[in-house]
Amino acid sequence: MTQDRHYIRQAWLVLVLCGVFGAALAGVHAGLSAKIADNKRDDTMNQIPRLVPGAVRGVEQVVGETVIYRAVDESGKLVGWVLPGMGQGFADIIELLVGLDAQGETITGMSVLAQKETPGLGDKITKEAWRAQFAGKPAGDPLSVTKAATAGRTEIAAISGATISSQSVTDIVNKTVADFRQKLASGAVKE
Repeated sequence: MTQDRHYIRQAWLVLVLCGVFGAALAGVHAGLSAKIADNKRDDTMNQIPRLVPGAVRGVEQVVGETVIYRAVDESGKLVGWVLPGMGQGFADIIELLVGLDAQGETITGMSVLAQKETPGLGDKITKEAWRAQFAGKPAGDPLSVTKAATAGRTEIAAISGATISSQSVTDIVNKTVADFRQKLASGAVKE
């Protein structure tokens, strides 16, 4: 019987410690969430000139519940769009940005903001050599993943050993671009 009480005392200690540390983590997250959001927004704004040729900055635009970015040149003229996208990867959520030309006809670039794919395999989605495949692809046609060494007009060559990560990114790009083009065609996006 004394052995059972000993386990109960230990269990209460573990529960109290879990509660204290959980509350501390929640407090840190609440205190830093605004800073984290600001850093994410800054990272997005820094990517815009890299994703859309001729762009020098981005202007935030809210369309429904979605935030998109107008990529503008020095004079403020629209030269393209940058669209945030998110979806499930192999290991966790992948967050990315997709650049489009001003008409929404051609993908001008793609950048991965956040990912937790397998190190040495799936995390190659962040490498410029792989991401560069998206630039110049047509936005009106869905992209597909191929295991061939060379990719066609609407194909993206998969990363060897990370086909799921490659497919996940391609699916996110396809969905993000299709949603935007639908909003652009309906007039919901103002140029």
